[in-house]
Amino acid sequence: QVQLVESGGGLVQAGGSLRLSCAASGSIISINAMGWYRQAPGNERELVAAITSGGSINIADSVKGRFTISRDNAKNTVYLQMNSLKPEDTAVYHCNAAGTLTMLRRFDSWGQGTQVTVSS
Repeated sequence: QVQLVESGGGLVQAGGSLRLSCAASGSIISINAMGWYRQAPGNERELVAAITSGGSINIADSVKGRFTISRDNAKNTVYLQMNSLKPEDTAVYHCNAAGTLTMLRRFDSWGQGTQVTVSS
């Protein structure tokens, strides 16, 4: 089906930056939307930012002005540039992609998650 491989998480001090990447592979015809969600311990998974193939962006109020999402459609890759990180940004960040496979099958897939830890 579809594999999503995430990279770029880690440990950073408050005020620092990290860049997450997520590459999708498989029998993909097109990807309508790619995005990042996060889940902190004891909390529900929440949307961080998402971007469509046309470039429309939805971004959480809590990260506006600090995080930027972008994508390379030719590489089926989405990026999340995270600046001015805060301890409350600590979470497991999951990549999501939704689109169409060969034989016109639809998919909605998740990556395994990458840990982001921000120390105060």
